Amino acid sequence: MEDLMEKITNLAKKRGFVFPDSEIYGGLANTWDFGPLGIELKNNIKKLWWKTFVQERMDMVGLDSAIIMNPKVWEASGHVSGFTDQLVDCKSCKNRLRADHLVEDATGIDVEGKSPKEVLEIINKNKVKCPTCGKIDWTEPRNFNLLFKTQIGVLDDAKSLAYLRGETAQGMFADFKLILATSRKKIPFGIAQIGKAFRNEVTPGNFIFRTREFEIAEFEYFISPKADWQKIFDEWLGIMQKFADKIGLDKNKLHLHEIPTEKRAHYSKRTVDLEYDFPFGQKELWGIAYRTDYDLSAHQKHSSKDMKYFDQETHEAYIPHVIEPTFGVERTLLATLVAAYNEEEVSTATGEKETRIVLKLPKELAPFKIAILPLSKKPELEKIAQDIFDSFKESYMVDYDVSQSIGKRYRRQDEIGTPYCITVDFETLEDKTVTVRDRDTMKQERIKITKLPEYFSKNL
Repeated sequence: MEDLMEKITNLAKKRGFVFPDSEIYGGLANTWDFGPLGIELKNNIKKLWWKTFVQERMDMVGLDSAIIMNPKVWEASGHVSGFTDQLVDCKSCKNRLRADHLVEDATGIDVEGKSPKEVLEIINKNKVKCPTCGKIDWTEPRNFNLLFKTQIGVLDDAKSLAYLRGETAQGMFADFKLILATSRKKIPFGIAQIGKAFRNEVTPGNFIFRTREFEIAEFEYFISPKADWQKIFDEWLGIMQKFADKIGLDKNKLHLHEIPTEKRAHYSKRTVDLEYDFPFGQKELWGIAYRTDYDLSAHQKHSSKDMKYFDQETHEAYIPHVIEPTFGVERTLLATLVAAYNEEEVSTATGEKETRIVLKLPKELAPFKIAILPLSKKPELEKIAQDIFDSFKESYMVDYDVSQSIGKRYRRQDEIGTPYCITVDFETLEDKTVTVRDRDTMKQERIKITKLPEYFSKNL
């Protein structure tokens, strides 16, 4: 399965989905750029998410809050004091690692929720070796804050201290009353956001699965303290599973992991992780948590601002409770690549066997919906091909490719997941028809140019 991860990583770079960041300078550990196809796939995932969870619902509004917020936000939320991982250093080679990852990789033991002393006892008892030098000589685990620090202004002092946000949720809580006043929504309703978050991870890895800079798509769904939160929680969990189906994930590879009390975040009364079978193991893809009224109560206390909601029907004022579904955008993109990647044995024109790599992405997610391929660079063929491009460019992302043989161009479009290819050939000059090729079946059919809009309207 690790071989599959290597194939996907190589394909992602070769075809322009994901590049190592600043590679000309040797890169920066586990920092990635999304290339021409990667940004299209990423945007399509976000568009579908927004359409599903915001556009098509009457009880959801959107927000785009700032990345750098007043540092008091992070003090109130508990991130300054409690947003930590445990670190250990190898005294021999000075390698620094997350203690939980070190122990789990070496022993399979999950130490989440355990104290530094308990973690050290497990390391010593199991004689966990340094993966770099092989020695068993560790410092005592210590807490390390994951917030990225920065400065505002020209002076580097305590007054200028600020943070890059470690999650997008706090913007939605801080703006709760403003959104309530301007949107005129009534509880239950939600605030959704897609945006960057930053965590100073010590050991990121597995391609784009765990990075220091990433995007989150999530929403806070506000409910009455008297509501049946378990029922609402399960409803959203079901909707999340349906979204997984929309983006092409095999339901048999998606697993629900109920997080036990001792491992949940301090604000959560219930958390369920939706885990996916990645090539490197079953890992968290998305999550959903019942945050109670922790966040709004904390901000009311620290800001001295009233964060209550007044229910005009019951004439009650209360601090709403919150259910929070969270989706990692990069992890979602990685899961769609894993799910879509296929290798098939096909016959060439000469009867030989070869391997066809094809990304069977859902059509809604495919970076290009249509590729237009003039059979040759003859001006008369290119003129028709360019006219077809112009007729579709406002409705779909369209690729135009005239280099190499038609067979190689088909293979290239298969590898990037393009659902349909239009080939303009010399027969087109005579009867105004083109060949339309289906990515998944490789079936080809002749269609009148005038019938193409109807064909793609139906199939896309």
